[in-house]
Amino acid sequence: HSLSLSLCTMSKQELQAAALEHGGVSYEESLVAAKLEPSIYERIGKEDGFLKLSQLFYDRVYDDTENQWFINIFSSSTKSSAIDNQYRFLVQTFGGPALYREKKGKYTRLAGRHANFSIGHRSASHWVEHMKYAMENHDILGKDDEAKKHLMNYFTYTSHYIVAAREYMREDQLSGGTQLDPGQNW
Repeated sequence: HSLSLSLCTMSKQELQAAALEHGGVSYEESLVAAKLEPSIYERIGKEDGFLKLSQLFYDRVYDDTENQWFINIFSSSTKSSAIDNQYRFLVQTFGGPALYREKKGKYTRLAGRHANFSIGHRSASHWVEHMKYAMENHDILGKDDEAKKHLMNYFTYTSHYIVAAREYMREDQLSGGTQLDPGQNW
């Protein structure tokens, strides 16, 4: 597929199938994490727990000097801003207050918010590996095998869905700009 914005469309079911093909996790499997009881928000230690997870994740990302191609994906954001955005999103998604909505607006639009980044399935898989490390090294989450399993499914599916959807974004669906990064597709 070309990186140009075209009139090409893909149904939600086709995007879900592409995410399953590349990540090995179905849409239905990805939904379990947000429905756990008690919620992951409660299990992880509420806001502090998700802040710690985001810090562990981005510490790992920004220390990944052997994979400069991956660090370059994050070059348009500061580390503290990336931590804050991810932390807010995770709190809201997994049972806490709507912190992300307070900052970014009513819709999360993950695919649209990531459409300007030059990412592919290789980067999605690498992202998931860093998140797996962060979860395993989290003092609370690291001991909760059920939560880790379902979060891994969520992160794996969602990262590959974002990549699949990115190829089919219309200009009016992009957030934070109207041009795809013409650079290398990771």
